[in-house]
Amino acid sequence: VYFLSRRRVEETAEWLRARGVDARPYHAGLGGRERGDTQDAFVRGEGVVIVATIAFGMGIDKPDVRFVAHLDLPKSLEAYYQETGRAGRDGLPATAWMAYGLQDVITLRQMVDGSDAGEARKRLEIRKLDAMLGYCELTTCRRRTLLAYFGETLAEPCGNCDNCLEPPESWDATQAAQQALSCVYRTGQRFGVAYVVDVLRGKDDERIRRFGHDRLSTFGVGADLDARQWRSVIRQLVARGLLRVDVEKYGSLQLTAAARPVLRGEATVALRRDALPARKVRPAREARDRVQSVLGAQSRALFDALRARRRELAEEQGVPPYVIFHDASLVEMAERRPGTLDEFAAIPGVGATKLERYGEMFIEIIRTHEAEEPAPAAAAP
Repeated sequence: VYFLSRRRVEETAEWLRARGVDARPYHAGLGGRERGDTQDAFVRGEGVVIVATIAFGMGIDKPDVRFVAHLDLPKSLEAYYQETGRAGRDGLPATAWMAYGLQDVITLRQMVDGSDAGEARKRLEIRKLDAMLGYCELTTCRRRTLLAYFGETLAEPCGNCDNCLEPPESWDATQAAQQALSCVYRTGQRFGVAYVVDVLRGKDDERIRRFGHDRLSTFGVGADLDARQWRSVIRQLVARGLLRVDVEKYGSLQLTAAARPVLRGEATVALRRDALPARKVRPAREARDRVQSVLGAQSRALFDALRARRRELAEEQGVPPYVIFHDASLVEMAERRPGTLDEFAAIPGVGATKLERYGEMFIEIIRTHEAEEPAPAAAAP
């Protein structure tokens, strides 16, 4: 689980531990020994969750990571690609998940502007951040876009990203965009998202009355949309380059030249309609379930038995479980059910050494499972 700040790493790791999750913080502010112990626990263990800054992951080869989450917007597509690429290296299903908001963009812009880098470097970092935000607001295949960013081509949509699995609904947001842009302009381009949304929705607020913005033509003009919907509109207008966030003025929204054709009615705007807040989910559990969905019910039980034995061996030998066998190899065993050493040798990931060391042991687990497996129900006459 990735964050940009050490504080959020520590808070989230503590929050997860309080709920029974074996979560470990990892960032550059920890001592070398503590970081090393955390890395070892992650590589050797199963069910360990690392909550980390971008300092974590370099040089760590753990093929069976099932879930990578970003709870802060990554600084660039390069960082996102590298960090999400640590999931599913064994070829089995894995999930990448990200939550972000416009405040993330403001924070990252402030970090860039406040750095000691030269102006050319700052401009490059801002362009990378803009590309990252644009990627988040895509309505087309994410993988095709990500690969295209790095100069690669994917002939067809991947069929596996959120946009492919559940294509987002688009809507004609021209009027809403005009209302938002006009409100930003009429309030003097001096206020942030929350204030602009309150004016659009006609909120009875002392601050709005003090500035006289309750007398603007845009006051209450957007009462048909709720605050969440307006935040989505404004966030996407920033991603489209029609609005910019002035970090030197505490995140105030300002129009760009690209906003003029929209305000004049010379251009239309189509935006993605954000889904309604979903039920609470457990993405990490869903990622594990996707691995097991490759198998039928009986094969899943065998897979769990093989995995339990692998864990015991790993603990005895003091090595990561994947050193014994990768999950992909266990899936093949559960599906093929080899009954001889020759058949076991045909499983991907089983070399001569592993065949000699573990072959009979794992074949015996398979035989025991098959002996205890309930017979299929007889067909009705």
